[in-house]
Amino acid sequence: MSLFPAEMESERLRYEHVSPETLDPLDLYEHVRADAPHIDEITRYVSWDPYEHPKQAVDWIEQCGDAFESQESATYAIYPTEADEAGEFAGFAGLHPDWDRRVATMGTWLRKPFWGRGYSGERAARMLELAFDRLHLEVVTVSHDPANDNSRRAIERYVDRFGGRKEGHIRNDIVINGEPRDSVRYSISREEWAER
Repeated sequence: MSLFPAEMESERLRYEHVSPETLDPLDLYEHVRADAPHIDEITRYVSWDPYEHPKQAVDWIEQCGDAFESQESATYAIYPTEADEAGEFAGFAGLHPDWDRRVATMGTWLRKPFWGRGYSGERAARMLELAFDRLHLEVVTVSHDPANDNSRRAIERYVDRFGGRKEGHIRNDIVINGEPRDSVRYSISREEWAER
């Protein structure tokens, strides 16, 4: 039995853990390659670059599968369950625990057609439930690049909804396009989440 569920659902989304058995690397490559639609906007504030060849998708999917099997972290492909986009790949959600500190870092990215639909907050609620109810972690953190206003608005909404708080501005916390960048970090504790 895995600590992480292989599949989950929320109101409008289905989550399937990423592994070589669950995600075709060529399908992923179509969405993350250097000439994929909107890829420059998607990768502007994330720590990975567009893929130059399909082998990068193979390697990343294998890395996710190994982390899932070793109980280190879980990365899920996200699929809407309603309307015309039901079953279409929308992006990824991840939960990455530090077991010794009983803390997890949460992350996501979505394809541009799925921006602005509230999926980030819905995914956050599902990941918090996993972190606190199933994994008995004590704190979940999330960060964004200070220049990423879309992520800031989405994160502030769900952090406020679940009683969390802004921790602060962390200097040179992430690397984007080979350059160190600052981040803004937020956290939600199990007690804050339970009260809401």
